[in-house]
Amino acid sequence: MPTSAIVLIKEQAQRVKPPRALFVPFPFGFALGKPDDSEFQHKVLAATLDLFGSDSAPVLAEFPDEADAPAQLLQAGLAHADLSKEVDLDPVDEVTALRGYFERWVEDHDGRTGVGISGVPQRRWRGLMKYLQAYANGDSVTFEDMPAGMPEQRFLKLAADDIKAFYMEARMCQRPEQQNNDLQSWFWTETATGAMLAKIAARLSESDDELLKGAAFGIAR
Repeated sequence: MPTSAIVLIKEQAQRVKPPRALFVPFPFGFALGKPDDSEFQHKVLAATLDLFGSDSAPVLAEFPDEADAPAQLLQAGLAHADLSKEVDLDPVDEVTALRGYFERWVEDHDGRTGVGISGVPQRRWRGLMKYLQAYANGDSVTFEDMPAGMPEQRFLKLAADDIKAFYMEARMCQRPEQQNNDLQSWFWTETATGAMLAKIAARLSESDDELLKGAAFGIAR
């Protein structure tokens, strides 16, 4: 079956050499460009489908229209997160305080949510947060709800993605006027959980294990 892909990392596409790929210079999570901009998103899709007209493969094209591209999202380092910063709530209580906003967001969006890829039910997150706190502090810990056979670095990345989605959806319910970098700045600089994940990423990046370093990159963005 002929395929055409959208890629966010050009170097990775150059190594893998898919039959047809369109590199888009957008932040992670924005493969089609700005949210709610259907005209721009259709341009990206049209450019991707146009690759089927190529005479040879593999082909790696670049999306030409950067003027209307979404802004780079703040990451932990770009937000200048202070890892020693004290926040009134700890991550466990913070999650509990935001749960009502998150559940209202999910209800208002017909059950759609970005939370769920770690396999840990959201109602069991107090244990997950305690495990992550201990890991951030450098303790040797285990988590009984970690899926069997899953490498720890993989679980850390999926858990972090779940948590960030939870916080963003809760915050969008709480502050609907905030978007993109407003949300990122709030998470990385004003929440206990943002500081905790930044500490985990820093710990992983100091490892000699390349797999752990790779997980650090995903957690801190």
